Amino acid sequence: MPEQRELHEPFHQRERQEEADRLGMLVFIGSEAMLFGGIFAAALALRLLHPHEFTSASAHMKLWHGTANTAVLLTSSLLAAIAVEAARGGRARWAGRALWGAAALGMLFLAIKAHEYWLEWREGVVPGPPNADFGSRFEQLFMNFYFVATGLHALHLTAGLVLLGITALNRRARHDRGAVLIGNVALYWHLVDLVWVFLYPTIYLAGAGR
Repeated sequence: MPEQRELHEPFHQRERQEEADRLGMLVFIGSEAMLFGGIFAAALALRLLHPHEFTSASAHMKLWHGTANTAVLLTSSLLAAIAVEAARGGRARWAGRALWGAAALGMLFLAIKAHEYWLEWREGVVPGPPNADFGSRFEQLFMNFYFVATGLHALHLTAGLVLLGITALNRRARHDRGAVLIGNVALYWHLVDLVWVFLYPTIYLAGAGR
């Protein structure tokens, strides 16, 4: 038997409470989309104003790291979706396994990203005092944008990992046929995935043909 979710004030119907939960998550996701929208607007302005420097700096990116992380995060997002369907089908154990799998791939993403950051630190392109050995100041501005954008994304991904872990440990959530909590966490995880899907071509592919 699936467990029933507790009702909280001011709701007297479970359906209305679930709709409110989902609406709250959608509003939150909308606010996060606006935040990253500003990041992408800055990238567009930088590329329009300094196209040569933008593509030149992008050519220094570790394309294989970005490509591997894209595949990892897309697979993780698929597992989050599988967890939702498993919970709705009453397969609580499989829902938990899919959530842990999504979290494991998220940690792999961070490990690959950390290695990439370490390589860039060795090359001396991290934000800080101007580096005379690395391009123009506009190319250095691109690197500053890169670290801000990917660092902010990594923070959101870390928060998503915490949510995935908490949900995987929540027996009530895994037995909920409505999959409300799992569904909301999966929505957030899909947002993290979607942001990276846009960051990948913006940062890594702009200079791939050089």
